[in-house]
Amino acid sequence: MKKLTIGSIQKRKDALPLVMITAYDALFARLFSESADILLVGDSLNMSFGGNNDTLSATMDQMIYHTNAVCKGAPETFIITDMPFGSYTDEATALTNAIRVYRETSADAIKIEGGAEKAHLIKHLTLNGFAVCGHIGLLPQAVRAEGGYKVKGKNEHEALSLIADAQAIQQAGAFIIVIEGVKADVATRVAQSVSIPVIGIGAGNGVDGQVLVFSDMLGLYEPFVPKFVKQYMDGASAVKKSVSDYASEVQKRSFPDENYVY
Repeated sequence: MKKLTIGSIQKRKDALPLVMITAYDALFARLFSESADILLVGDSLNMSFGGNNDTLSATMDQMIYHTNAVCKGAPETFIITDMPFGSYTDEATALTNAIRVYRETSADAIKIEGGAEKAHLIKHLTLNGFAVCGHIGLLPQAVRAEGGYKVKGKNEHEALSLIADAQAIQQAGAFIIVIEGVKADVATRVAQSVSIPVIGIGAGNGVDGQVLVFSDMLGLYEPFVPKFVKQYMDGASAVKKSVSDYASEVQKRSFPDENYVY
């Protein structure tokens, strides 16, 4: 698959939906690259890989480490890196950390959570040569401030606010937006209100593409399955069975047999 550019991504607006999936290492990035248009090195790795209850303790060092691994595994795939919590509190901090991402990895873009209130940061970054993906709706980095993960767009006020967020982000220079945890009809309105692609996660089918966390989509993460996640395989059971079979054969001395020795 030919690597997409910002231009070719934007041409997918109202066209063939974009396929985005998270990746945190070279192994899975290589496997996903055959089908995914975009790989997102999400700070969700703090939960699925790090065992934490939220994304907030992810650091720049962690994001850069995992981004480098993903870039090595999928050099021909467009890669976006999440800017972790606390890494873009003001223009100077955001620019310093964005420079680290570009200098220390081959990431094609960075992602920032927040709506109109973060537009000035996006504008500052885009004016300094960075490709920025916005993120509106349910914001995982705001989970403690909001007292949990809450669906957005439940009333007209919230719908208009989300539309204003998307338009402010577009005007600031973002080339694409992720919209998360938003009522499907409202997400559709948001997508129709801007001329850049809007990628949904838990936001229905009326947008310009979808993103899922790979460990959710492959059924590997057992503690919690969000309502919007379709599990395309029972990965946890498959892995457990394979490891159990291996353990059993080791204990019975049936592995390795003559087929697996020198």
